[in-house]
Amino acid sequence: MSYAVFKGAERVATGSSLDAALAAQRLADDPSADLVLIFDPEGRQVDFDLSGDPADLEARLAPAEDAAAPRGRGRPRLGVVSREVTLLPRHWDWLAAQPGGASVALRKLVEAARRQGEGPERIRRSREAAYRFATAMAGDRAGFEAAMRALFAGDDAAFEARLVDWPADIAAQLRTYAAEAFGADEASVQVEARG
Repeated sequence: MSYAVFKGAERVATGSSLDAALAAQRLADDPSADLVLIFDPEGRQVDFDLSGDPADLEARLAPAEDAAAPRGRGRPRLGVVSREVTLLPRHWDWLAAQPGGASVALRKLVEAARRQGEGPERIRRSREAAYRFATAMAGDRAGFEAAMRALFAGDDAAFEARLVDWPADIAAQLRTYAAEAFGADEASVQVEARG
């Protein structure tokens, strides 16, 4: 997902943080422009320092390149961290009997648990992003409370019914943030919004 720039209720740009900042900078120079808001991929309203020219913005917002760390002697660090784990003897026996040993078995168990918990976590993050965005952009609109109840209840039909009277760009961006809360993926929501 990308950053989104709104001028009033109109979505004027989407893209990287630099794209969003450049679009906001162009709008900031227009004294007749409505309020300009920028939202990050998590639905949070963000403020960028828009001072200077586009080159200044690029210098501030360009991803910091990792300086090549001098390589020391010895084996390279692989990101493996050694820690102590307290288990019962029967647990150690089971781990020792697993192919690859205790470390491999523990890594596999942890990865399986992470994958299993990933779905509910994605739904929670999607709902929270949609709520943050909706609060900032549509908190005073008719049906806001009902739309948020439908969002957190997972009722896609009721959610969509509340968005009908909202400005098209706000509703489309809200659908993008809420896509995973209803089991859709972001790409299909963006295609539907354009069609």
